[in-house]
Amino acid sequence: MENIKDIIEKSRRAQAEWALLPYKQRAGRLKNAYRAMAAMKEEIAQTICRETSKLAIDALAAEIIPAIMAFPYYIKAGRRIIKPRKIHGGNPLLFNKKSTLVYEPWGVTAIITPWNYPFAIPLSETVTALLAGNSVILKTASVTPGCGRMIGAVMEAADLPAGLFTVIEMPGAEAGPALINSGVDKLFFTGSAKTGKELMSLAAARLLPLCLELGGADAAIVRCDADIDRAVWGIIWAGFSNAGQSCGGVQRVFVRREIYEEFLAKLKQCVETLEPGSSIPGDSFVNRANSAVSQQNFFAGLGPMISLKQKEEVKNQVNQCLALGAKIAAQSREGSNPEGSSLFYPATVLTDIKASMPVMNEEIFGPVIGVMPVDGDSEAVAAANNSSYGLTASVWSRDRGAAKKMAAKINTGAVTINDHLMSHGLAQTPWGGFGESGFGKTHGEAGFREMLRTKVVVDETLPGAVRDPWWQPYSPEVYSGLNALGDFAGGPGIIKRIRAVPGLVKFFLRTWKKDI
Repeated sequence: MENIKDIIEKSRRAQAEWALLPYKQRAGRLKNAYRAMAAMKEEIAQTICRETSKLAIDALAAEIIPAIMAFPYYIKAGRRIIKPRKIHGGNPLLFNKKSTLVYEPWGVTAIITPWNYPFAIPLSETVTALLAGNSVILKTASVTPGCGRMIGAVMEAADLPAGLFTVIEMPGAEAGPALINSGVDKLFFTGSAKTGKELMSLAAARLLPLCLELGGADAAIVRCDADIDRAVWGIIWAGFSNAGQSCGGVQRVFVRREIYEEFLAKLKQCVETLEPGSSIPGDSFVNRANSAVSQQNFFAGLGPMISLKQKEEVKNQVNQCLALGAKIAAQSREGSNPEGSSLFYPATVLTDIKASMPVMNEEIFGPVIGVMPVDGDSEAVAAANNSSYGLTASVWSRDRGAAKKMAAKINTGAVTINDHLMSHGLAQTPWGGFGESGFGKTHGEAGFREMLRTKVVVDETLPGAVRDPWWQPYSPEVYSGLNALGDFAGGPGIIKRIRAVPGLVKFFLRTWKKDI
């Protein structure tokens, strides 16, 4: 692979050319990439499943379909987002100062993305960065290089200038320092809080702007008026899809005591129906989906984890909870991998949980949720907020008004009502959290603006103006004029303001005097 500095230099030259193109031309080229991606969706899905072990339906529902829907949204919205905006005057005394916000690309953007959603996460960031006029250097996770190459294949259809979009493959521990120290203009990172803090420390020396999405331990609050069936199945999906390896998945569930036993019984019943299976592709997903022999595995409800290392980490965290007094209230069957050591970890529901347990105070990146009864809405919100993370949360209730009031009190970047996790698939909705979950946004208008620098242009529009009245040479008249300006703008009482008018007029007439 080329030296990182050489890649950045080539990227910078391509970006200078790309940024000069009208938005319509940039968007037109990316429309070609969009069409190519839609045509390649089955090949992309196979690559995702082969590298991450996730189920095909998880790959389609949480990665490919959201990506297909996001592309046209960004292409259409980008024209409006990057358009200069006039700033309306805040003070009539400065009517002659016309201000405009202008949006510019950062230049060379670097994107480092994780293995759990190796296609959807980098694609949205890449598309918005390119539409905004930036170049992109993409570093995908070391265990999912094929997904990065698939994004590269999609972008080939856009006929981009050479070097504008580059996929690099190198160890994660080396990539961040190399990109930061070699001169990128902005870095987008999705991963652990520990690594995010390390990158932030390195970036401080350059005051390099960062956008960090660092995971979570999401809470779901189930009110006493919730539709229990919907809440149970929604929490199962958000907690166990992708084998629970979702930064925005449900981990902590707080249920009103009045319905706790009913909810837990239903949850246990449904969790125990989840069948383990694998969608590791053969010749065709379509053929496998239509084959009676393979349907049992293909349409299973829980897939394997990405690695034995990740499985062991989750197992250790659960064992710590059990040692501290937690109980396993429900589990699915574990399943097995035909090719050797099992990557399956059963969907697990823990009860009798306490604040000191990993399920409450750490991110468990696997199919594990903890359920705790609470005695009221205030207690539920306090419990949800008792976390160093603040990515997303959910409230389950038939009373959407009450749910919205609760949502306003929850300290997370997003709150969904009667749903969870899927907000990442809404292209128009910003994604990003608070606290240990990082800062900055991806997705939506806010995420698009992360790809742009904001500049203000202030234009003096007064005909014949020689100077602003407060410019040199200073004199008693300037001092008196400024006092008159202050009295007129904010003096106590109408009489004080009227008396300031003669001094104010004299002060502003100074604008046209050539000789003072």
